[in-house]
Amino acid sequence: MNAAFAYLDAAQAILERIRTTQMDALARAAEICTKSIAGDGLVHLFGTGHSRMFVEEMFPRHGSFPGFHPIVELSLTFHNQVVGANGQRQAMFLEHVEGLGKAIMRNFVFAEPDSFIIFSNSGVNEIVIEVALEAKARNLPVIAVVSLDHCLASAPKHSSGKRLPDIADVTLDNGTPAGDALVNIEGLHDPVGPGSTIGAAAVTNALKCLIADQLTQLGKPPIVLTSAYFIGAEASKKQFDECYDDYRARVKRVYG
Repeated sequence: MNAAFAYLDAAQAILERIRTTQMDALARAAEICTKSIAGDGLVHLFGTGHSRMFVEEMFPRHGSFPGFHPIVELSLTFHNQVVGANGQRQAMFLEHVEGLGKAIMRNFVFAEPDSFIIFSNSGVNEIVIEVALEAKARNLPVIAVVSLDHCLASAPKHSSGKRLPDIADVTLDNGTPAGDALVNIEGLHDPVGPGSTIGAAAVTNALKCLIADQLTQLGKPPIVLTSAYFIGAEASKKQFDECYDDYRARVKRVYG
């Protein structure tokens, strides 16, 4: 089979798995997030490594809206250098340092009705477990986005012995098979073509749409970062400014 078709077929299978298994969990996660945003709270977003992508996928980008608070540490997510200063080895090392998650959480003021979404394909690295535990210690609901296949096949690494789904109030499965890479090439020993990008992005945007729907039904429609294609350049620029102003007002107390 053509390798590109093999990848697209496997990606489609991930989307179908999400569609057939995750709707109840998505509804429960949306209820948590809607309660936070409608109550003038925040949904804090955290991810390390390539999971940073889904933090940014949720907010800020076109089709997104305020109410989410991205927490991204460059030391854990800046992969452009690969080697040398700020290299990949350092980032991967830091993911396993207990105490770093607690130090990160110490920088922010959290309060009800805030909640957390934590993105991690494996769901076992020390830092994401520590951030989840710190969030729960502050009585904040936690939503985990993981590959359940990979997570449950992986040994816990944190000293608590917990995986992310053990801590989370709701776990969303990104539908990706264990190991992430989807395509086997004849003559090549290792599979290629990771699937977690497809699955986690789909879960993130499905959740975002459910939250927007629920907020609108509550009479609190969000201010959406909307393309000029839909509303014209001037209106789009004005709406972006309004969105950023709304975000600034929401996050001000977090840095108090």
